[in-house]
Amino acid sequence: MIDRTQEIAEALREQWEWLRVTLSSIGDAVITTDISGNVTFLNPVAQSLTGWTQEDAVGKSLDIVFKIVNEETRLPVEDPAAKALREGVVVDLAKHTLLLAKDGTERPVEDSAAPIRNAKGNVAGAVLVFRDATERRRQEQHVQDALTYADNIIATMREPFLVLDEGLRVKTANRSFYQTFHVSQEETEGCLIYDLGAGQWNNPGLRTLLDEVLAGRHAVSDCHVEHDFPEIGKRIMLLNARHFESIKSQSGLILLAIEDITERRKAEIAVQTSEVQYRRLFQNAQDGILVLDAITLEIVDANRFITELLGYSRDELLGKELWEIGFFGDKQASQAVYQELQERGYVRYEHLPLETKNGESAEVEFISNLYLVDDRAVVQCNIRDISERSRMERKLQEQAEALADLQRRKDEFLAMLSHELRNPLAPISNAVHLLCLQQDEDPIQQQARAIIERQVSQLTRLVDDLMDVSRITTGRILLRNERITMNDVVEHAVETTRPLVDQRKHELNVSLSPLPIWLDADAARLEQVIVNLLTNAAKYTDEGGHIWLTVLREGDECVIRLRDTGVGITPELLPRVFDLFTQAERSLDRSRGGLGIGLALVQRLVEMHGGRVDVHSVLTQGSEFVVRLPAVPSPTSPLSSIRPETVKPAAGILRVLVVDDNVDAAESLALLVKLLGHNVRMAHDGPAALQAAIDYLPNVVLLDIGLPGLTGYEVASEIRQQTVLHGVVLAAVTGYGQESDRLLAMAAGFNHHLVKPVDFETVQQILATASGEDIIGTPQVVS
Repeated sequence: MIDRTQEIAEALREQWEWLRVTLSSIGDAVITTDISGNVTFLNPVAQSLTGWTQEDAVGKSLDIVFKIVNEETRLPVEDPAAKALREGVVVDLAKHTLLLAKDGTERPVEDSAAPIRNAKGNVAGAVLVFRDATERRRQEQHVQDALTYADNIIATMREPFLVLDEGLRVKTANRSFYQTFHVSQEETEGCLIYDLGAGQWNNPGLRTLLDEVLAGRHAVSDCHVEHDFPEIGKRIMLLNARHFESIKSQSGLILLAIEDITERRKAEIAVQTSEVQYRRLFQNAQDGILVLDAITLEIVDANRFITELLGYSRDELLGKELWEIGFFGDKQASQAVYQELQERGYVRYEHLPLETKNGESAEVEFISNLYLVDDRAVVQCNIRDISERSRMERKLQEQAEALADLQRRKDEFLAMLSHELRNPLAPISNAVHLLCLQQDEDPIQQQARAIIERQVSQLTRLVDDLMDVSRITTGRILLRNERITMNDVVEHAVETTRPLVDQRKHELNVSLSPLPIWLDADAARLEQVIVNLLTNAAKYTDEGGHIWLTVLREGDECVIRLRDTGVGITPELLPRVFDLFTQAERSLDRSRGGLGIGLALVQRLVEMHGGRVDVHSVLTQGSEFVVRLPAVPSPTSPLSSIRPETVKPAAGILRVLVVDDNVDAAESLALLVKLLGHNVRMAHDGPAALQAAIDYLPNVVLLDIGLPGLTGYEVASEIRQQTVLHGVVLAAVTGYGQESDRLLAMAAGFNHHLVKPVDFETVQQILATASGEDIIGTPQVVS
């Protein structure tokens, strides 16, 4: 028995040694326990992972040697061996388990435990097998990172993307797919691609593509599929598919990229259409077009118009430079133009001479631009034939010059006509004034003189208006503004027009402002405005009519209203009543006619003073003209009236020289001066006037301008150079009344510029001033 027992024990020792060696040589960690859960064995791997040696561990409770916790909660986890001992079954370790080694090292582990049974089948202990899961967890994380990376790429793709299994069912789709085709994830994943939506993916183009991928297991690129989707309309898609072998010999996948190229195709079609339209416009343009290579400056394209203009065919033009086909003369000049084009990006020539192939000359407008076409610098030249236009421009220029010459000659004619009319008016006016001084006129003489006086006044105004035509059209009316009162202007205007008003037997009511209304204005020109309005009202109102003239201040404006009971103005004429040469009536008797200048002059003069004039009229019910002028504050010191009172003969006796080649004018003016008590001498040409001035030593010279021998300007200049004549007062008495004439008079040394027929009161003022003080007065124009 002893031998048998020894044999059995020896066999068991051998078996245990064999088991120990086996357990020590395997790659997994192994721990065995007895029925109480105390450690009986640790193989080397277990010792390495737990940090416990065999000697230290044996007899210790397994939960001390094999200490494990949950990876997330850090709470202790029951070891599987204890459960295997308790329940007698194989137990797998829970997920996310960390092994805490003796030295505090932590590592993820995977394990399982099984009960050890004796010969009788009873549980005698437990065996725990575990391994370090760190590397596997690392590999799994790598795989997960790769999957996440791929998912992120797919999710952020702007184009729709599908992943299909080999059964063509959708495994996943990116967000762009859902947004583009208006479908949800639930109705997409797991579905056969041909069943998606309303079956819109079940089309021959896609089937052919996927069949080819499955059959050949290779990529298929740039497959065009066109389909009408219910939600998004007709779309053109570019499909790219690739077969992808899955890992671990699982079934493969099909990656399907979908690019919506609908808009791109539309753009391509638009570009193609645009190119066709461009080519059509290019060829049919009515301007010549040349396209040059910006590097070589050679022509690369030309349209039909330029070939017709130059006489070259398109093939003849291609490859040539501009200077070779008649532009810019030579190569150096052509390159200089191109240099300018490079600096400015744009070149334009209004009138460029050009020589055609057959030697004919042409004139063109040349415009050139530098720009990029498909990253290639080109120069486009637009050439317009302006030969006919240039001919018309030259013709128009010649006509303009002819018109300017005609205008100049017209002005000269008007000036001469005015001069010739004023010359006879001057002695007539002087003679009338002489008649006024007679005390024993009988009624017939008095009536005859009044008639002459009225007609002279009317003829003088017509001459003045005639001269103002040129001034209005050329803008040469100049104002001599000073501080004046409107009441004074109106009073003098009424005095001037009183004879015409009385002749027409009108009743004139004048209402002036109770307080002076001050203006910065030209008194003579404003008087002309009122005179023209009063004359117009008198002429176009039947005899015995009524005229109202009122002056008042409204806010910052001086308002003059002139109303009459005349014939009124037709609605057709009313908008043009201030136009030059406009007249309301052209009857044969000309009883109301004029030159058609008066109202145009009124408007222009009022506007030059910063005011405005309006008219209101009803045919047969009279008219009302309203003039509004800017008023100014009252002056701090009183100012003299705009006209001096009639000057009585001066107490001092003057020597007066009267010079005029019109004997009647000279004699009549001399008689008037003599009646004032002054000594008078006459001369009738320039040299005689100069000699008389030196011999007579006059205090005042009334000197005509248009003299034979020497002009009045020349006589005046010579007088100013004579020392013995220092201080003599020179007054030009002339029929030339334009501003340029006045300036010439001032330059020649005149003190005054009087326009014929002269208001004799002005002559009286000059003589009175000269008799009181021997000084040079301020030049002025009096008409």
